[in-house]
Amino acid sequence: MTLRRAHVSDHGTIVECVRSWWGDSRTPDQARELSLLLPRLFLQFFSGTSLVLEDGDGIKAFLVGFHSADNDHGAYIHFVGVAPELRGQGVGRRLYTAFFERAAEAGRREVQAITSPLNTGSVTFHRAMGFTIEEGDREVNGLPVHGDYDGPGQHRVCFRRQLTVHLRAD
Repeated sequence: MTLRRAHVSDHGTIVECVRSWWGDSRTPDQARELSLLLPRLFLQFFSGTSLVLEDGDGIKAFLVGFHSADNDHGAYIHFVGVAPELRGQGVGRRLYTAFFERAAEAGRREVQAITSPLNTGSVTFHRAMGFTIEEGDREVNGLPVHGDYDGPGQHRVCFRRQLTVHLRAD
């Protein structure tokens, strides 16, 4: 499989991947709603920091992330998807590691991400990738969360991971 930066032209395929890949755990309406978290603007403005993993059959995984415009030291992973048949095979780790390396090369010192406190697989994965959970203002399922983070009742676990910055010799 080939890892490359994302392109705006990947948008439609990525949206279809979300709808298909999450179809096993959500209704079609819920999978469509989830895909709405990835409007085209993410690839219009952050394709250079987003990644796609593909083979001859098409996209098999993706990571949509960006470097903060307001914090010269920060980066954020917004959404990651891995084809169901490839989960548990290190594909997500490969995407995250590539994002970390590129962010560090750009002088970024930390990466942030969020997830639902109900998404135990995501919580476990982020912890395994070296993220720490930030203190929250309440607890859900034994996890500190930021209440109403994404709107009323939309509590989120907030993660932070420090990076080792690679200084370029010019």
